[in-house]
Amino acid sequence: MSMSDRPSWGATTPIRHTQRIGAIISLAYPIVIAQLGSIFQGWADTIMVGQYGTPELSAASFVNNVFNLCIYFLLGISYATTPIVAGHYSQQRFAKILQTLRESNWVNLLASLLVVSLLLIFYLNLHRLGQPQQLLPLIRPYFIVLLISLPFMSLFNSMKQFSDALGDTLTPMWVMIGSNVLNLILNYLLIFTFDLGLLGAGLATLIARASTPLAMWVALRRGKLLATPSFRQARHDTTFTSCTRSGMLNLFRLGLPISIQLCLEASSFNIAAIFMGWIGVTALAAHQVMCTVSTLAFMVYYGIGAAAAIRIAYHQGRNDWREVRLTALTAFLLSVFSGIILVSAICLAGRPLASIFTTSSDVILLFIAMLPAFACYQLGDCLQIIYANALRAIKSVRAMMLYAFIAYALVSIPLAYFFAFTLGMGAVGIWWSFPFGLTTAGLCYCIHFHLKVVKKNL
Repeated sequence: MSMSDRPSWGATTPIRHTQRIGAIISLAYPIVIAQLGSIFQGWADTIMVGQYGTPELSAASFVNNVFNLCIYFLLGISYATTPIVAGHYSQQRFAKILQTLRESNWVNLLASLLVVSLLLIFYLNLHRLGQPQQLLPLIRPYFIVLLISLPFMSLFNSMKQFSDALGDTLTPMWVMIGSNVLNLILNYLLIFTFDLGLLGAGLATLIARASTPLAMWVALRRGKLLATPSFRQARHDTTFTSCTRSGMLNLFRLGLPISIQLCLEASSFNIAAIFMGWIGVTALAAHQVMCTVSTLAFMVYYGIGAAAAIRIAYHQGRNDWREVRLTALTAFLLSVFSGIILVSAICLAGRPLASIFTTSSDVILLFIAMLPAFACYQLGDCLQIIYANALRAIKSVRAMMLYAFIAYALVSIPLAYFFAFTLGMGAVGIWWSFPFGLTTAGLCYCIHFHLKVVKKNL
């Protein structure tokens, strides 16, 4: 085998701590940049739609909240691709790698079509959901356009996870950045120049999402990633690279628990928003600003966790459980260090940061009052993100559903209600529930991961 066939981020000799850190960072920073680009694109979408009209902004908020859980579900299905591909890569099973790509594309496409079918039933009952009648003409076309975009998004997710698993996180980064730029340009043209308003924003999203799987397909077909002699030989072996039912079922069985865990976590924040609405408009606005700002830290942790998952899956495939454990620990310490810097900057710039999103002094003051709770849950957030990714990497995902249910349904949500309404802490009390929920999840994931690693070393 030629040296070009070996993963540049792998190793056949004992890895020094600095090498381990460098390998995680080299994989993580493109993921972080791409995700942050998506966040800023989301901010730009909100600002543009809001400038066009308040009814359009309200309609967009309703539809986006409906789609968020579905997007998390589909993202979880795609996460199953990474550990399987990285495991095959560590064993140099090139035909199986290509077979997994085809199986992953089909599984993610079928999952998206299932979600589209369910959302179509939801769409047909929009008039029963008590939304203002004047918003329905805005909601309906925007809903349909986003619905059409979901299969394209799922196919991109599949190919992105495949590319990430082979150590190429730069290509998906550039594809996502290109998509964000295209979305931004089309937003301006379709919303304002062609005066399509919210429908224009939806069409821009559809076109941008449709471009991503095509760009990834071209990159995989024409790029250097699959151009090695071993991959070229595997590509001509049609017998071994065809899809199998067992392979597709394996991907779905691995992805479904991840999807449920992600949806449970997201639901705790969605239910918190409902509680905020019970308190009042100011509380809901402050919650939205706090969620938007907190996403900056989350995406950095997510990038480090995703990079760690790639490395862990590779080492697990080589049965190197010492390196599996050390990679997870290194990623956790890296995320904590990053969190200290980010959270310190956010807390120090609290008032001017909040002023970007609102001119209301009441909302700004409430945002500042939430910052201590935000700072306190960062350790738990680091813990749960890193070790959730570590468990996905070693394909130990079923228990995560139970842990997520305990952490969010039995700890976070009840405490949010108790702090806010029983103790009378209001909106700030809801945010004080997050450190308990996230830390509970993180500790459960961490303990389960280390028990698995110890068991493998016995």
